[in-house]
Amino acid sequence: MKSFRADGTSSCKMRAMPTAHLICGPTGAGKTGYAIALAARTRSVRFSVEQWLVALFGEDKPPAFNLEWTLERVARCESQIWVVAEPTLMAGTSVVLDLGLPSADERDRWRARVAGTIAESKLHYLDVSRQIRRARVLERNLSRASNDPLAISETTFDRMDARFEPPTDDELYGAMILCEE
Repeated sequence: MKSFRADGTSSCKMRAMPTAHLICGPTGAGKTGYAIALAARTRSVRFSVEQWLVALFGEDKPPAFNLEWTLERVARCESQIWVVAEPTLMAGTSVVLDLGLPSADERDRWRARVAGTIAESKLHYLDVSRQIRRARVLERNLSRASNDPLAISETTFDRMDARFEPPTDDELYGAMILCEE
């Protein structure tokens, strides 16, 4: 039952629908920095697959980049991220999912997961030129220790870049698009 104040207005507050902010972009686009700022601005809980990957598997990383090893562990991290993110959304709190989402299939899968909750999803696409991204990755590597699990070699950058599928026009409808050339 609604209660009313003396002036006839309702005392019930409408809560905004929680949002799952899906961060998408190729390697070196600045996804994590953007996700941190977005989470602070929207008062959302941020989930970073890189952070989970390093915390859970960083010490076990093979010396040479192994795509299969990495993808299998990313999938495990994403499963656990969803175990926490889903009840967070259902409790009415927005989340920022800093997952990279390099393929249309992955973006579709995450949108479908969110559609099964009370939340809405919003894609944030960081469209940054290859030249800028490569320079960022190389600069970031210089500031890291040689055994840093997040260091990305030029070869790894090229392999990851080749895997990235830019979102289609349909996917970008209603999305936040940030361009940097």
